[in-house]
Amino acid sequence: MKKLILTAAALALTAGTAMAESHAMTVRMGTEGAYPPFNFLNDDGEVDGFERELGDAICETAELTCEWVTNEWDSIIPNLVSSNYDTIIAGMSITDERDEVIDFTEAYFPPDPSSFVATSDAFDGTGVIAAQTGTIQASHVASIEGAQLIEFATPDETIAAVKNGEADAVLADKSFLEPIVAEDGDLMFAGEDVMLGGGIGIGVRESDTELKDKLDAAIASLKEDGTVNELIEKWFDGMEGPY
Repeated sequence: MKKLILTAAALALTAGTAMAESHAMTVRMGTEGAYPPFNFLNDDGEVDGFERELGDAICETAELTCEWVTNEWDSIIPNLVSSNYDTIIAGMSITDERDEVIDFTEAYFPPDPSSFVATSDAFDGTGVIAAQTGTIQASHVASIEGAQLIEFATPDETIAAVKNGEADAVLADKSFLEPIVAEDGDLMFAGEDVMLGGGIGIGVRESDTELKDKLDAAIASLKEDGTVNELIEKWFDGMEGPY
């Protein structure tokens, strides 16, 4: 009888451990859902884009069960720290300032030039410049002598500000701006591109070292087998995969 009790206890402990491991394998992927082609919501209201496909590939490679969660950009880091989700995969550039609050995986996208878009090529880099709140572009505009930063919660609002005359130009990732300029005859690139940040990586809480290691290994594997390059070339027209 004693042996049976011990066996039952061992089985219960094993089952409990298995359930805990299964639960630990579920990772909530936080994104904005408003920054194509990196991430956006499709017609079915589902997260789509480069980072959705890459994120799913990373999760499959790392043997993780991933769930997608959307969050507004201006609170995306605080809500990661507060454990409302487990990662940020949202076109977020790796910077020293952000790295003081969260950790990043290795980059899955190279440093992307930031570009100015205006309604005239006479834009000289000064005046009222729109940028999305909490971005590296907003920080850069704030440091430009002769420029006045005007911030907006979403990238679409920054474009609207230029079109309605509220801002003289917008500064954002060139890969985000290129399809917009291509489709809108009133907008054009102006001034010199600016290189900001150290590439784009997945943000994780500083305490989640095991998760970071799993994600790093998966990203490295997907770079090695060509998947990352294939997805970059698919979603960013004319861009050659750098890995």
